[in-house]
Amino acid sequence: MLYSFFCSLSFCHFKRCIGKLASTELFTILGGFISSLLFLVLLTFIGNYQETSGVRTGWGAVIIAEAVALIAASTVHRVCITTCFLFSAGLLYEVNKLSGIMLSKSESKTKRH
Repeated sequence: MLYSFFCSLSFCHFKRCIGKLASTELFTILGGFISSLLFLVLLTFIGNYQETSGVRTGWGAVIIAEAVALIAASTVHRVCITTCFLFSAGLLYEVNKLSGIMLSKSESKTKRH
């Protein structure tokens, strides 16, 4: 619930700042980064929803979250789409790495007991 509220709030603020984000090259890259943060929030929201409902789609959550973030980035500038994709790929790599670390820590704790 909280993630859906945060996602809609950030998207509304993103839409309000479109003129500023498209004004310079640096702000265009910033728009792509903000869109990739929207991807991260959406991915977390979809993942949490799937865990509570007991349904797992695997890469489906990633594709849906990325599609929404890229559509949001396309409303600002064409370059935002590319930077959003690149930043999202980096964030996805880091989230996957962090997930692996946390999983290995929890498995090592359960093996001791």
